[in-house]
Amino acid sequence: MTTVKINEVGTRDGLQSISAFVPTEIKKQWISDEYAAGVREMEVCSFVPVKLLPQFADAAEVVAHALTLPGLTVAVLVPNIKGAERALELGVHKINYVISVSESHNRANVRRSTDESAADFERLIDLVRNHPGRKPIVVGGLSTALGCTIEGPVSQDAVRKLATRLARAGAQEIILADTVGYADPASVKRLFTAVKQDLGDMPLTAHFHDTRGLGLANVAAAYDAGARSFDASLGGLGGCPYAPGASGNIATEDAVFMLEAMGIDTGVNMQRLLEVRAGVCAALNTLGDQPFHGSIAKAGLPKGFASASSAA
Repeated sequence: MTTVKINEVGTRDGLQSISAFVPTEIKKQWISDEYAAGVREMEVCSFVPVKLLPQFADAAEVVAHALTLPGLTVAVLVPNIKGAERALELGVHKINYVISVSESHNRANVRRSTDESAADFERLIDLVRNHPGRKPIVVGGLSTALGCTIEGPVSQDAVRKLATRLARAGAQEIILADTVGYADPASVKRLFTAVKQDLGDMPLTAHFHDTRGLGLANVAAAYDAGARSFDASLGGLGGCPYAPGASGNIATEDAVFMLEAMGIDTGVNMQRLLEVRAGVCAALNTLGDQPFHGSIAKAGLPKGFASASSAA
């Protein structure tokens, strides 16, 4: 039976889209509950200046809590060396460093050229290698890999070149992200096939948004091209601030349902995950109505549904 990994990013990508500060206890409960449902990797926060993103003022406490859960890979997103230094101090398991393939998007997002961000990544690799403590996995995240709201189409050659540069620098994993929801299954299959050919056995993670209703179709296409790791956000929370009208990330519960229905083991208990969604929705809605998405939570599990592991 084929197995895949589902990475929860709502605890970072989703929460950063909420203007009201989410109490730390709600964040910690979300992490604990989803861990209990079987999710084994979560991007729990972003290390950026608090004045720019006050939602993660409690990042240290949230990370410390996540690190108490045995077997959970605790990931954080960083845009620069300073963020990586904080991640190393706190002992996270994985550092996701994000670069936009689109020059314009990268400048809008982090006020640097793509080349400058790539050079910063190379310095980050040296920082981690020379760190005396726990050495986290370093991931190169390629945003706008399948299109950009500012520049439009993004060259596949540009994606491959940047992915190869980060891999040669020392990245241990690459994320290909459809940041603004421009992808379709054919373009996804072409890109993932090409990058996998370039990078061999290096793990590839797929990060899709459901902006135009193709998120799950793109998951299936990436799976067919060899991807076995997928980012998703509970309730479809989150999205790119440079993609107006975007409906956000693919919903974790919809992705798990589709994969399990296809006979692919995610290790996640579907019923418990739906209960987690209900709890998170209720907690976050106390701060104001939130734009939750997803279908399986509305329609319910089909009669006779069996997970891949139980059907084996």
